[in-house]
Amino acid sequence: MDAFPVPPAPAVPQPPKLLESLRQRIRVLHYSIRTEQAYVDWARRFILFHGKRHPRELGAPDVTAFLTHLAVERNVSASTQNQAKAAILFLYKEVLQQDLPWLDEVVSARKPRRLPVVLTQREVRELLLHLQGTQWLVSSLLYGTGMRILEALRLRVKDVEFERRELIVREGKGNKDRVTVLPENLIAPLREQMERARMLHRKDLDAGLGAVWLPDALAVKYANAATAWGWQYVFPSAVRSVDPRSGVERRHHMLEQSVQKAVALAARRAGIDKPCTPHVLRHSFATHLLQAGYDIRTVQELLGHKDVSTTMIYTHVLNKGGRGVLSPLDAL
Repeated sequence: MDAFPVPPAPAVPQPPKLLESLRQRIRVLHYSIRTEQAYVDWARRFILFHGKRHPRELGAPDVTAFLTHLAVERNVSASTQNQAKAAILFLYKEVLQQDLPWLDEVVSARKPRRLPVVLTQREVRELLLHLQGTQWLVSSLLYGTGMRILEALRLRVKDVEFERRELIVREGKGNKDRVTVLPENLIAPLREQMERARMLHRKDLDAGLGAVWLPDALAVKYANAATAWGWQYVFPSAVRSVDPRSGVERRHHMLEQSVQKAVALAARRAGIDKPCTPHVLRHSFATHLLQAGYDIRTVQELLGHKDVSTTMIYTHVLNKGGRGVLSPLDAL
């Protein structure tokens, strides 16, 4: 009599690899896709730097050696070095679940305090004159509202208040919301941009798409929100792309690199010799408001600064010349 066949043993699920575990933990904690990409990249570099040894086998001297390599041989900035440290410590604390009594031994790089680059009002005018179309509108918003570039590009239709002349910045730096001013001169161009965005949205809906990315599982909570007009980006991308996390094809907002390149090119054409990036327009917004006599607390709220001391850095240009001092050479 033949014996009954023995069923194969069930496959034992393999634990996820280290970097995949890192990705999963970052997503559980709702970190941004940019933070995920940066942390995974730094963890990979750290492992490769130490000959692919597992981080469990490494300690404080190894972390310090990697950070020293970045500072001395790679000559990275203090902020980059500190980002690498944050990524490695996240790996140990959140993924490997290790108590690290040696954490205090890993010293953070000291960030130098730099004065921001600020354009004069004439330079801002010249810069904007050399921009056109959507790039002009985004750059004008940065100068007219004090928003950061990603805050402007992530602006959604529902957060534009034409009647109240204000914009609501959602999930800004530090995951904070705030309200800023909507310049009167940008109302008509912004309405035209939103109409172009509406046409793109209708085109996506006709193609069976049109669902935008929503934060914190709102797409599950509100089934129709992702395709609703109010949740669409004011500055949608010209092409659709695949979400790197979900694999869903959708239309994201414009890429910040396109604005950065346009501003740099416009600055060269305008003959502006200062380093000019979109963030310089935010610096100029704050400085020009203070020069116009607005209270520093008001400017702090518009910028979304947690501490007024951060806003006070813009007071360096309020007096003519170096701190308003008359040089003795001019008295000769």
